Amino acid sequence: MSEIPPPTVPPATPPPPPPPTGGSPASSDRTVMLVLSYLGILALIPLLTKKDDAEIQWHAKNGLAIAIAIIVIWIPIGIMCHFIPFLGCLVMPVACIFPLLLIVLAVMCINKALNGQRLRIPVITDFAEKMQF
Repeated sequence: MSEIPPPTVPPATPPPPPPPTGGSPASSDRTVMLVLSYLGILALIPLLTKKDDAEIQWHAKNGLAIAIAIIVIWIPIGIMCHFIPFLGCLVMPVACIFPLLLIVLAVMCINKALNGQRLRIPVITDFAEKMQF
């Protein structure tokens, strides 16, 4: 019988390096800026630093308009709760639910922004689109 020579094995080559995780620095910076856009006064950071990105500017203006609307709504609620006893009792449940609604609104806006969409809030978004920075 004839002997079959053993198969030759090519020299081992190292596997290629894995692709970077988490995306490029530009996309993570964009993600951070979109999230900051809906965190109250922190919306000023992307508004003032990312002037070249129209999408981030839109979300930052919308987030800042939401923050202004929150302040405008919260001041009368606070006055009624602290200085007008009868109305304070009626408004107190709203004052307790209001922060929860704001958190839900912020999460919805952030989710839409990260998916490349926009959440239009009728009066607030119209106000935001008229802002000049």
